[in-house]
Amino acid sequence: MSGTTPVAEQVRSVDGTPIAFERSGAGPAVVLVGGAFSDRNATRDLGAALAPDFTTFSYDRRGRGYSGDTAPYEIGREIDDLAALIAAAGGSAAVYGISSGAVLSALATAQGLPVTKLVMFEPPFQVGPHVGVRKDITPQLIELIAADDRDGAVETFLSASVGLPAEQITGMRSQPMWGGLTAVAHTLVYDAIVTAGGRLPVERLAAITAPTLAVDSTGSPQWLRDASRAAAEAVPGGRSVSLDGGYHDVPPTTLAPALREFLLG
Repeated sequence: MSGTTPVAEQVRSVDGTPIAFERSGAGPAVVLVGGAFSDRNATRDLGAALAPDFTTFSYDRRGRGYSGDTAPYEIGREIDDLAALIAAAGGSAAVYGISSGAVLSALATAQGLPVTKLVMFEPPFQVGPHVGVRKDITPQLIELIAADDRDGAVETFLSASVGLPAEQITGMRSQPMWGGLTAVAHTLVYDAIVTAGGRLPVERLAAITAPTLAVDSTGSPQWLRDASRAAAEAVPGGRSVSLDGGYHDVPPTTLAPALREFLLG
């Protein structure tokens, strides 16, 4: 996105951890929650596309970008972070989450945070014939990070969770982007804990009362598309929609109009 980068603001989570965020636009509040490897830069373009109708909040999840990190990691701490963002947004907000961020957003909404509407983009659950295809790599990631093997942690996540072939990962290691991936490698443990090995938390999702939309991309693998639809079905009154896009991604020019229709409808 061209133009000036928005100035980062900061809130404090319940445990004192500083959480960096930026806001743009005007209108009802929407908090954007990124997935693995993401900081607030990953949701900035979507925020800009929504800005004519909404006040958007993009933030660095704990351990990333300019946000702090307080040990030990707990999902509850990340839910507290999101609660602090919603408070900064005025006390209630719609929430959009992608991938592990979608799972986090759903768990927070189920817990009772003041979420007006929830959008999940391809939460990485494993359902139907895909159950067990991707193993829970949380213990392995914990060991790799404890040994300060950040390269190994990134490789393991890209291979086992994302499903990239070895030759593609090898090619990525020679690119400048690799340094950015290894810089947040420790947070991959957090993503693995949040997604709980891909288990669909049916009872938790059934507790969601906010209007909910699950989005999948036509260019994504079937297991992600199935996961998105299953998540919508688990939420009372949940809806799902497929949008034209690439692998685990829909361009903001396509995604924003669909979100606008749901959030303002």
